[in-house]
Amino acid sequence: MSSSVAARRLPSLDRFGWLMALYAENHVRLRRLFNTSDLAAGTHISSVGDGLDLRLEVLLQHRYTTELRVSYTMVDPVTGMPDPSAYLRHYHDANQLEATHCYIGRRWQDVLGMYPLPAALISHRLRMNTFLGKWLEYLAERGHGSGTLRLESESSAEILTGA
Repeated sequence: MSSSVAARRLPSLDRFGWLMALYAENHVRLRRLFNTSDLAAGTHISSVGDGLDLRLEVLLQHRYTTELRVSYTMVDPVTGMPDPSAYLRHYHDANQLEATHCYIGRRWQDVLGMYPLPAALISHRLRMNTFLGKWLEYLAERGHGSGTLRLESESSAEILTGA
């Protein structure tokens, strides 16, 4: 394969480095909001009284990695899926937070196709993780954090008892 063909098909190292920097920045943003390594598996709700409750689902909890989904407590009427939502992989040992999938009205396959070129995939990941960074900043500005986070069963019990 010629070098010009390889250069067009592979993303530049600069863009990959930028993506890794976004992962590190998003790790810091999430750690300021919630310590995911301490969260039990299950669904947690963060309510700040603005009517737009945040749902944080701990899908898998490993020694060095937590997989979660962040969304609001509202669903897309067409698909029945939380919208917007982001699937995250939090690498505690590497201090990285990666948005692996975002659902904002469409799935990544609808945007990129089933077999995207590496450069298109890196560009998409840059957009997803930039979106995640802005969303995490917004959540912090609204007042979400460890103090507002409750297990969903606790939140339901508080509503039922009026606590």
